[in-house]
Amino acid sequence: MSPSSSSKNGPITPRIIIHGGAGNISRSNLPPASWHAYRTSLLQVLHSASQALSQPGATALDVAVLAVALLEDNPLFNAGKGAVFTRAGTNELEASIMVSNGYRKRGVGCMMLRRVKNPIKLAREMLVRGEEEGGGGGQGHCQLSGEYVEGLARGWGVKMVEPGYFWTRKRWEQHLKGLKEQNAEYPACYGSGVHETVPPPVEAPNGDPSWDGKEYLPQGTVGAVVLDSFGTVCVATSTGGMTNKLPGRIGDTPTLGTGFWAEEWFEEPAPSLPSIRMEYLAQGRHTPDPAAGLSVTDDLRAILLQCLPLNRSAPYTALPALPTGYMEEEKPAKPHRIRHAVAISGTGNGDSFLKTAACRTAAAMSRFTLPNLSLASSVKRVAGSGGELQLSAGDRWGSTGEGEGGIIGVEVVGTEGKVVSDFNCGGMFRAWVDEEGRQRCMVFKEEY
Repeated sequence: MSPSSSSKNGPITPRIIIHGGAGNISRSNLPPASWHAYRTSLLQVLHSASQALSQPGATALDVAVLAVALLEDNPLFNAGKGAVFTRAGTNELEASIMVSNGYRKRGVGCMMLRRVKNPIKLAREMLVRGEEEGGGGGQGHCQLSGEYVEGLARGWGVKMVEPGYFWTRKRWEQHLKGLKEQNAEYPACYGSGVHETVPPPVEAPNGDPSWDGKEYLPQGTVGAVVLDSFGTVCVATSTGGMTNKLPGRIGDTPTLGTGFWAEEWFEEPAPSLPSIRMEYLAQGRHTPDPAAGLSVTDDLRAILLQCLPLNRSAPYTALPALPTGYMEEEKPAKPHRIRHAVAISGTGNGDSFLKTAACRTAAAMSRFTLPNLSLASSVKRVAGSGGELQLSAGDRWGSTGEGEGGIIGVEVVGTEGKVVSDFNCGGMFRAWVDEEGRQRCMVFKEEY
């Protein structure tokens, strides 16, 4: 991707933050061994992506795709290998990508995928090939699903697998547990051919401490937000959706403005009132002729005269006839326009993100306030405690998982980039490189 020409205002330090899901995570369902497994995996992905980002000419698009693809390959996370199952016992994957600058079709989403090994790589192809005549076969569409887009993926050289590749014992057990808790019957379609590619249950891999039968049911995406040295910000997301979602359900991950968003703009300075200078001269009072037509100046003068005392001996200086141009406006200096860019990724209960158009709402809060509201403040108002996501759950908050989630992002103001994050639930797996260049990883508001 070519660098953004609008960001050539000085050196920009690249930034990166990734997430691995959010929800009702607690110390009771995330014991130390499990936390260590997640932390190790997140930091490995962060390290690999950070190294790629430090290379000359590295782009936010390529690095974000790299980070998410690594998360898709890790069965700890609800994306790619290790994605959750639908109610029918199938995997239906989703992914999306969006850049703040550089393409006519800046954001795309793909969904209902069952054979694409790394859905995020398909999303990248949709974005890049969208510049070609006919969109590389995808026309100008921003969202494509199912068999047709998987056919495009084959033609584009995206790696394909059999559906059984995505199966893991951990997710299968969560699927069955969820059915039992919902008092749902074992779906009749198990044995009707729908499930023929799912392998029989096998023991969990040795050394996998992340599942003990009590872990929270994942309902979040993995994602990465990256700022490159050219000033472009990119967000990439991928997910298997919600545990035991209905087949065909489309979540927030591939839907523009709900689970992801990226854009840039130039901040317009807040309008200010002109500086006015009025001159008062020591002359006799002027009384307008009622019979004469009053000009705008005369009208104003008449109003001012009504405010003056009738007693000439009062200590007021009478106003003269005000000449044309009696108000002199001091023209302000030409304001400096500041470049802003934001990219954000959500994780949590996708239906709640859809209801609130969460990510676009957070970005719009920043863009359309004067002066611009910081992205950290906007994200807090949407995904923080008591924010829009939580309010959307109503009286179901705390009992169904509705409204739970978090948002990560990067904000650029001028040449300075800043990572942000907030969430309203038990925890959100996240890792980032801080201002001092240290690699950080957290799940709760405080350290584990």
